[in-house]
Amino acid sequence: MPSTVRDDVISSPRMLRPGRLAAILGAMTAIGPLTIDMYLPALPTIARHFAVTDAAAQATLTGSLLGLAGGQLLVGPLADAFGRRRPLIAGLVLHLLASVLCAFAPDIEVLTVARTLQGIGASAGAVVALAIIRDLYTGMPAAKLMSRLMLVTGVAPVLAPTIGSFMLRATSWNGLFVVLAVAGGLLASLAAFALPETNPPERRQRAGIARTFRSYGSLIGERQFIGLCLAAGLAMTVILGYVSGSSFVLQQQYGMSTAVFGLVFAANSVGLISASQVNPTLLRRFTASQILAGAMIVCAIASAAMVVLTATGALGLWGLLIPLFVALAMAGLALPNVPALALAPHGARAGTAAALLGACQFGIGAMLSPLVGFNGTVTAATMAVVIFGAAVLGVLVLVFVVRPRSIATNSADAEGLVALH
Repeated sequence: MPSTVRDDVISSPRMLRPGRLAAILGAMTAIGPLTIDMYLPALPTIARHFAVTDAAAQATLTGSLLGLAGGQLLVGPLADAFGRRRPLIAGLVLHLLASVLCAFAPDIEVLTVARTLQGIGASAGAVVALAIIRDLYTGMPAAKLMSRLMLVTGVAPVLAPTIGSFMLRATSWNGLFVVLAVAGGLLASLAAFALPETNPPERRQRAGIARTFRSYGSLIGERQFIGLCLAAGLAMTVILGYVSGSSFVLQQQYGMSTAVFGLVFAANSVGLISASQVNPTLLRRFTASQILAGAMIVCAIASAAMVVLTATGALGLWGLLIPLFVALAMAGLALPNVPALALAPHGARAGTAAALLGACQFGIGAMLSPLVGFNGTVTAATMAVVIFGAAVLGVLVLVFVVRPRSIATNSADAEGLVALH
């Protein structure tokens, strides 16, 4: 593919320089991880404030994840039919309003609904950012911008809980949502006044529910694609099982302060991101499918050790943190290979395939991760069991549904895509 910029858009006087565009789109992409992760240190406080169980407070996280998953399926077709800016601005305004509702929620039920709306609004940033890059660039310029966005996507979850934990020293949990509301408002203004429309009317697709469902239906009928979607969701469950349970386990069971929790969360996130950055180096010797399978197997082994150590109490806190670090790192290594393998055969409908893959990834994770509090209380043992179960199921899906050896011949295309991650 030639490394060029689209001539029909670059001529626009409102066209942005790549550096500035990357900064703006990076901010749009980061709002999702910030929305999910920044309030994590406040979950135990929220549970006490509303006098509800850990599982009920955790449902607010599940709501935001389900909103983020479902929103992608909605925003993608809208952005193709009505342009990029209008769905993006509408999503960010929805995020702003939902954040205000979160801040003043009178009970846990309203907070859960508001968090779901927050997730739907935040989904617009990630979907439209990728669409804008596809509109403007091809070849190497597109690869560079994609790489920058993936770095933002990786860094934001690292910083968000740490920022949230230190902000709780100066404000209440309600204040965190006020900050998110301000962020949503600023990004909506940025989208309205600083971003050009990159999908002009003559290039837009006809809106149609039937057409959208047919496209999604054909993808669901492909064994390897749906198997990779399941694998992505189960790998994400490893991460989200930790994300949704860690604040209760580390702060309540092990007595960590919010500040120390933020630092531990950051350390685990750095391990996850570092493993994902090793991926391009590993691709010089192994195929994407081999790395995916190997990472999930090691993840299952590490999580099995975590189940044994937390159940017996051996090594104390380190019996949780050490295998947890390895399991999260392996999930971080596995995940970039999934979209590479899943999207390689679908160049003509990569947007639809990416939306379905993203929805499955977050949707499955959102449905399974609440199991860490299935008995009403989140403990290290229940969190370890959920992570172990997801990792083992991921290995079984790869072996019996995806069959990695059967897609090894497609690794050339996959390696080109996975390098972006």
